[in-house]
Amino acid sequence: MDLATVNHLDQRAFVAALGAVFENSPWVAELAWSAQPYASVTELHGAMAGVVRAASPAQQLELLRAHPELAGREARAGTMTHASVSEQSGAGLHSLTADEFARIGRLNVAYRTKFGHPFIITVRNHTRDGIFAAFEQRLANTAEAEREAALSEVFTITRLRLDAIFAPAAAN
Repeated sequence: MDLATVNHLDQRAFVAALGAVFENSPWVAELAWSAQPYASVTELHGAMAGVVRAASPAQQLELLRAHPELAGREARAGTMTHASVSEQSGAGLHSLTADEFARIGRLNVAYRTKFGHPFIITVRNHTRDGIFAAFEQRLANTAEAEREAALSEVFTITRLRLDAIFAPAAAN
């Protein structure tokens, strides 16, 4: 896909093409559609991130809650999006030892209990050990700091997803 094509899509086709970039949140693409045409993937991503930044705290929380837990129930049930399956598998989260699986389960429960949404991290930028360390470190955050951290991770993840959609044109 290329930007010239995207810039000429009607809203329905635009959402069909880019609605999955933000995990189970096609409303982001729906609202970003009106800002086209985009001169670059960076500009497109900025518009999509701007939609999220302009959203109410409740909408932002809904977006964060749309993400699966790391090696959580969605992974076990096979109900994660293709992108999340690929990302978590790439980090080796599909092949945890029994001890690691138990540890991540405890961390998922503690995190969701404290913050009300799953832990979100750009798994492809971390090793398994790094993911565990970040998980434990971020549990010490305030709710406000953690919402910012989670949104920042969402923006990194979504930029990588857009780059994959527009590759090799993603050098913008």
